[in-house]
Amino acid sequence: MEPTIEQLKAFFDFCVRASNLLRDIALVRFDQRTSRIVILIGETIQVEILSNGENIIR
Repeated sequence: MEPTIEQLKAFFDFCVRASNLLRDIALVRFDQRTSRIVILIGETIQVEILSNGENIIR
């Protein structure tokens, strides 16, 4: 399985926003079980990008 185009666009957007805020991107992972991209920004912000490109921020 591979990320969808919507996921890749959302991923790029989050990376640009995080870098504009001078935040470190600590981890990026594509979870094949759930088809989600998971991004850990800094030590506390976790973002999940669903297959339709929607985001869950925790």
